[in-house]
Amino acid sequence: MKRLMNTPVYIAGAGVISAIGNNVQEHLSAFKNEQAGMGDITHFDSAHKGILPVAEVKMTNAELVEKAGLDHDASRTTLLSLLAAREALADAAIPNIGQWRTGFVSANTVGGMDRSEDFFIDFLKDNSKGKLRNVYDHECGSITEAVANELGITGFMTTLSTACSSSANAVFYGARLIRNGLLDVVVAGGADALTKFTLNGFNTLMILDKEFCRPFDQNREGLNLGEGAGYVVLVSEAVAKTLNKEMYCQLSGYNNSNDAYHQTASSPDGTGSYMAMQGALKRAGLQPTDIKYINVHGTGTPNNDSAEGTAIRRLFDPHYPAMSSTKSFTGHTLGASGGIEAVFSALAVKHGIIYPNLRFKTQMEELPVPPETHFREGQTTDHVMSNSFGFGGNCTSLIFSKV
Repeated sequence: MKRLMNTPVYIAGAGVISAIGNNVQEHLSAFKNEQAGMGDITHFDSAHKGILPVAEVKMTNAELVEKAGLDHDASRTTLLSLLAAREALADAAIPNIGQWRTGFVSANTVGGMDRSEDFFIDFLKDNSKGKLRNVYDHECGSITEAVANELGITGFMTTLSTACSSSANAVFYGARLIRNGLLDVVVAGGADALTKFTLNGFNTLMILDKEFCRPFDQNREGLNLGEGAGYVVLVSEAVAKTLNKEMYCQLSGYNNSNDAYHQTASSPDGTGSYMAMQGALKRAGLQPTDIKYINVHGTGTPNNDSAEGTAIRRLFDPHYPAMSSTKSFTGHTLGASGGIEAVFSALAVKHGIIYPNLRFKTQMEELPVPPETHFREGQTTDHVMSNSFGFGGNCTSLIFSKV
């Protein structure tokens, strides 16, 4: 096997769908206008309707089916995944992609749970109301297979599910496949749809805010769940040289670390967060002062923001980069968040963007600097870090660098 560990991996295309837009351009417009996507639950019945805000994609399942061109039985996760991945591939505009070794590395945490929930409502009352074979393909891996089939990717596919760091891990796994000479092109990212199970589960953990979330604010009370999908198209240097377009950036650094502190809580001193960021810097050959912007994990929970803030202070003090949580726009999209925020980070590098951290008012004790509160363009963003920290201490940091 030919090892290409020191060769660059470029981002040639990006695609995203979330509560603030159905494509990349709509997201940029929402950021510029500081339009968040949170609101009341509309796509499923819940006892929490009118109580817990969520960040839903503003399309019904029927509208997503029509746009995606899939069967009406497709799960919402599948539909979101296909739309974002398809946009990313179209954006990459790789002619004769069949000549390259192409893979699909996709992440999710809920699979087709939305369809399973609908099925079992009637089935548990009367088992003649359906066949169990109707839910056999609702596991996480089936989403990847269905989307890869629609994209025409048959060379390689795999599914990652590591909670909230899932699609960030998918992105850097894709980069490793290219750097190790196994693939030339990888569509990498992830998707997740809102379900009753996840909403009820996070509510049981008592980490949901009844108001719109306030990441990195001293008075934060929790997160808002969201949904969506985000993918980037990673290409080798050989592929990049054949494309008649400007690359977004390079994926220069990445690291996954685990402090094994708790099943759902981050360690108070941010050990896992610190190791992930430090490891990504080492992999990229950069110093903390090289990072110009951090898209923080920033869920808005007291524990997460405190741990991440402590880790940032430990690594970057006294020279702090600009930082903000785009979850103040999209909500926490769980397994999709790393892919969605990889798209945001690639755009930040290419266009010199700093995103605002909405609803920030009071300085957080664990961090001596405030997050950015206004949308800014034309900034120096040669190196951007994106953090995705999941349950079980599974922490991942990515670094995107100017070409």
